[in-house]
Amino acid sequence: MQLKEIRFNESNIQLKDNLVKGSILPERVSELTRTITVQGNTIIEGPVFAHKMEIQNGSLEIQGAVFTQLELYINSEAKGDITFKKSVGSANSIVSRAAQVKPLFYSDINAKSVTLYNAFVAGSIYADEVILENSVICGGVFATQQIDLKNCIVGTFNAPAVRVEGQLSLLLPSAFSIEKMQTTADTRLYNLSLADLGALYKGLEQAPNSGKIAMDTETDEVKSSLTDQDIQKTLRSYTVIGKVLAADLLDTDKFQNHFLLTAASLGSQLLKTYDLGPDKDGTPALLTVEKIRDFFFDILSGKIQIQDIDGRFSIADITGKF
Repeated sequence: MQLKEIRFNESNIQLKDNLVKGSILPERVSELTRTITVQGNTIIEGPVFAHKMEIQNGSLEIQGAVFTQLELYINSEAKGDITFKKSVGSANSIVSRAAQVKPLFYSDINAKSVTLYNAFVAGSIYADEVILENSVICGGVFATQQIDLKNCIVGTFNAPAVRVEGQLSLLLPSAFSIEKMQTTADTRLYNLSLADLGALYKGLEQAPNSGKIAMDTETDEVKSSLTDQDIQKTLRSYTVIGKVLAADLLDTDKFQNHFLLTAASLGSQLLKTYDLGPDKDGTPALLTVEKIRDFFFDILSGKIQIQDIDGRFSIADITGKF
């Protein structure tokens, strides 16, 4: 269906089958309170400011930054592709519980409260409270109050309180909380910093002695006390850093993990599409945000299996290197 170009200045805006060539920004005080409703099949080429933005259906692509004063809300019954090419922020909340949409955020999210189901965020999330379910965050999840995670892959996290349900995989060696992490009986915590993500992305065999490390919230917790003249705080880190350092035993550079995550986080800022070299069929394994998203969701769903590595090492292994 061909998109229709639209021009507007009314208080509330409804978009369906529209191409917005430019921005949706207030020009008068009265436009600061307008609501934008997207009913589907819309492209907005510039930045957006709204008091409230409701996305009733995809497809939607917003190529500029987005900020709402009250709320950015994706309807729970929404379908289709929903893509934000630049950073997204709200003075209050960003919410998507849609089961049939995988919202794609190319950059960071910043809001007072963030709730995302089935989302892929190439950047990081900054908020007071964060709730994530069945989502992938390539960067970090940083909250001033609490983080709730259920069946997620995240780079790292840092918050006073963290609750984890189901499986959680970390892409970086360490994550942090102030209070002890709360877990359920079915919680499984893994670290993927020594997984051969590059080989998996290309459909090749994983390197020997690479894989995911099963973490234990008791034995892999390191408690530190931070003190200054006025205050003392306890910081808990959940880390495999000792195991990663010991894995100087491994040539981790060939895993290409860092390059893979950097390509995702830079997203549309890259002037060309890079690749990780030939895949199993001999064709270049192109690094696009969409392909990286599909790759991590295949890991999350279990379609792609990462082999186990026990993460144990001996002092003799290390001293033998010198």
